[in-house]
Amino acid sequence: MTQKLNRRGITIRTARNGATAALASDLPGPNLADVTGLHRHAALRWVTYARRD
Repeated sequence: MTQKLNRRGITIRTARNGATAALASDLPGPNLADVTGLHRHAALRWVTYARRD
């Protein structure tokens, strides 16, 4: 499936990062960690990153 999406110009990592950043801009770190399965420190980094913009 990844190859099919890549051929259509959709890269999985870019899409995943975009979705995580969108969630991080709306959710506090602990909630982001619960929803995504990220470690709480990684979730806090995502929240910090998303709120810089």
